[in-house]
Amino acid sequence: MASAATVAALLCGTPALAQTPSPVEYELSFDSALHREARIRVTYRDLLPGPVRFRMSRSSPGRYAIHEFAKNVYSVTAVDGAGHALPIGRTDPYSWTVSGHDGTVTVAYTLWADRGDGTYAQIDQSHARLNAPASLMWAEGHDDRGARLRFRRPDSSWRIATQLAPTDDPEVFTAPNFQYLMDSPIELSPHTVREWQVDDAGVPRTIRIALHHLGSEAEADAFADRARRVVDAQIAVFGDVPDFDFGVYTFLADYVPWISGDGMEHRNSTVISMPRGLAEAEYGQIGTLSHEFFHAWNVERIRPAELEPFDFTGADPTPSLWFAEGFTSYYGPLTIRRAGVENVDAFLDEMGGQLSFIANNPARAYGSPEEMSLRAPFVDAATSIDPTNANIFASYYPYGAVIAMGLDLTLRAGFPGVTLDDYMRLMWTRHGVPERPYTPDDLERALADVTGDQAFAREVFDHWIRGSQLPDFEALLARAGVVIVPRNPGRAWVGPASLQYANGVATLGGATAPGSPLYALGLDRGDEIVSVGGVAIDSQADWTRVITGARPGDEEEVRFVRRGQDGTGRMTFAADPALKLQRMETREGDLTESQRAFRRAWLGEDAAPAI
Repeated sequence: MASAATVAALLCGTPALAQTPSPVEYELSFDSALHREARIRVTYRDLLPGPVRFRMSRSSPGRYAIHEFAKNVYSVTAVDGAGHALPIGRTDPYSWTVSGHDGTVTVAYTLWADRGDGTYAQIDQSHARLNAPASLMWAEGHDDRGARLRFRRPDSSWRIATQLAPTDDPEVFTAPNFQYLMDSPIELSPHTVREWQVDDAGVPRTIRIALHHLGSEAEADAFADRARRVVDAQIAVFGDVPDFDFGVYTFLADYVPWISGDGMEHRNSTVISMPRGLAEAEYGQIGTLSHEFFHAWNVERIRPAELEPFDFTGADPTPSLWFAEGFTSYYGPLTIRRAGVENVDAFLDEMGGQLSFIANNPARAYGSPEEMSLRAPFVDAATSIDPTNANIFASYYPYGAVIAMGLDLTLRAGFPGVTLDDYMRLMWTRHGVPERPYTPDDLERALADVTGDQAFAREVFDHWIRGSQLPDFEALLARAGVVIVPRNPGRAWVGPASLQYANGVATLGGATAPGSPLYALGLDRGDEIVSVGGVAIDSQADWTRVITGARPGDEEEVRFVRRGQDGTGRMTFAADPALKLQRMETREGDLTESQRAFRRAWLGEDAAPAI
């Protein structure tokens, strides 16, 4: 990522930067948008003699797996500065080598784009959502060059929203270097804009929402009001506003039926999308907005060392996603609650679901939060033909979130005046403000420093981060007047595996979980369930009737077909292990004053949202 100092120097035209090579020039046109195509030209000047290798990226900021963006690029041509055609060599699927140039090379290509999310690109008659790595070809060995991009809008009503630096020409934007360019998504559409300013120790910073949706102006206002509250609550966590390059942070929000749901953070912007409208989703999009904006501190500036600089030719793994993504997944709903956008019950429901998922997850037997972080290249929107054992991976998002909640409660209970907010502020001042990437040891060191207890920090990391233990949530939550209870008391359960139905045959669609009745019976992915307790399983209705009609402890005969062989066995239904968090007063009466004060300090006033 480009540092703020680099950006400022570029804008001021310092002598050092004035000596750098000519900027890369891009021109993007959308004459064939109806067919999901853009025609893109990229020009490099002042090249040294010899072949130039142009590439499409294979990874993208905020994603940790490999993505084959080159597959959507075709009709590639190259010319020199005089317009003479140049030969193009291909030795791999990801690059085009151009030779015989005169110091200037212009490569033109067609990009096909039909997935609108934070990783890929989408072009149609309504908008162009461009993720830079999925859209822009680049030449190896020229990462220090700035870039100048011209967007030929197919419709004058289309605005351009991006974290790229604006110029006097509304169709031209710039980037200080390759890393910043690749980190900069672009939205071209007839979008609505809402913006406001926040105070950064006397310096105004602008927060902007570029909202492409089919809803009303009133809906846009209501969403912006929620966003303002959340932004203020997150600034309060750190006590500081990031020094956004060019003074602006932009939410690129797409809420149209043909978009894909996603959220993707960037240095001074974020992509947030959902195929439902604001009112239709009851403004549930605020959850993604909250998560992604927190990343402006945690991961964009408080940054794992393994991601700096980002490698666009391969996967980018780090063992610290439990912190970068997981702690963000805790603060997302927490700051929504503190902002008064949702009430305490909504927060407890969110965190109860995450706790239930992790507490009951068999993957904890196979790895710690650090191990799950390192598995990201295999799961973070990665695709492969062969199936993956779902039992060996628990997402670092909820895993880190429940660790964050446990650590927050532990700090509040055991270290008077210290909370997880203090830990985040220390990471911000130590690593975020100076933009000094951190290592796992730095995370542990910061916890030791904020508590003044090195032994405590080592124990937390040995047991919860490098190990698979969970905090004692029952005792910790009780201090806040919160209890852990069954989500579905009395409901029978046989495991999380789903059934797929075709021509009256019910087949297990995924791996069964260790400890579940189906697993104990010896059934797994691809096995057919013929009947349970004499009830033929031909449809989802049959399966639902069997499960809802049973009670924990009931035992029934199961007929099945395993890899072509008929079999029978006895299966004992278990109790549904799903958990939820509940305010204690809904079960056991009023809280003590100590519990009430603890909860208020943690979650803010215990009241319904003021919206």
